[in-house]
Amino acid sequence: MFTLKVDHEIELQLFQLHHAQELYWLVDTNRHYLRQWLPWVDSMTSPTDYHTIIPMWLKQFADNDGFNTGIRYNGVLVGSIGFHQLDWRNSQTSIGYYLGAGAQGKGIMTRSVSALLNYAFFELGLNRVEIRCGAGNKKSRAIPERLGFSYEGTIRDGERLYGHFHDLIVYGMLAREWRNQ
Repeated sequence: MFTLKVDHEIELQLFQLHHAQELYWLVDTNRHYLRQWLPWVDSMTSPTDYHTIIPMWLKQFADNDGFNTGIRYNGVLVGSIGFHQLDWRNSQTSIGYYLGAGAQGKGIMTRSVSALLNYAFFELGLNRVEIRCGAGNKKSRAIPERLGFSYEGTIRDGERLYGHFHDLIVYGMLAREWRNQ
């Protein structure tokens, strides 16, 4: 099983089927908080919903086309992070993430994204990593801004979220920029 040790408190662990209950619990207990920015939250109504999704994530990992990991903080699942897809032709990927409300403010996501950037640039040899955040999602936007990503633009009405559109902010980091930080 793929794991990536971030530091003494945080480990990123590839989701397996036996994580379905734990993952559902994380989403369900943070449902109101997460649904502000994630369009799929309402469709997750039981742990069995993950019985089809987790095998797709495992296939994606096996196909070397990205992955989805759980963020474990002192052994407890507190969020998720991963590469949406790996575009090998253009040597790039994008990172998606979320964190439960109770885990906010501890630097967990900043450290996790930093670890994925190291993995993307130094292990996979990619050239570019992108993060897209809801324009109004200040906590999510703070991560790429704190890590030195470049603001690359706004995708107007870039995502439909529970009956309305909202803008997405695009941030990018290049391998040469990350190496020079």
